[in-house]
Amino acid sequence: MDARSASHRRVFFRRLAKKTGETVVREMDARANRRARHWIRPPHALPELDFLLACTRCGACAEACPHGVIFSLPARLGTQIALTPALDLLHRGCRCCDGWPCAGACDTGALHLPTRDDDAPSIPRIALVRIDTRQCLAWQGPECGACADTCPVDEALVWVQE
Repeated sequence: MDARSASHRRVFFRRLAKKTGETVVREMDARANRRARHWIRPPHALPELDFLLACTRCGACAEACPHGVIFSLPARLGTQIALTPALDLLHRGCRCCDGWPCAGACDTGALHLPTRDDDAPSIPRIALVRIDTRQCLAWQGPECGACADTCPVDEALVWVQE
């Protein structure tokens, strides 16, 4: 085998390894995102796969949350997810606190403080919610908007007619 064909072979295997790695990462990212549809991460969380790799499950963000909205996910979800933080929006509302104490408490950057950017919104989008009008009791009568009235963040909920 001459040096030229050995060089071509090395290039081929490097490209193969790179493509294989990219495919594996894409699949892991898709799988993490599918599972993450069942919970909502705290504000300013990295994308799910990056978040899972960065989060040390230390609980500092939950301790820093002055309103007790952040909790640790249970061990029954598996070792990849167990003890990572999520928002308890069924019982409390995220107040989007000044200074983002939850993100400031994260030493690893899994939650990161926003950078100053004039184009960036002051409050991150935390979730997109749809009301199941067949199940919502308030919707069965006159539209009540109780959830919008109790939300501590002005204009956080926007009603869009479909």
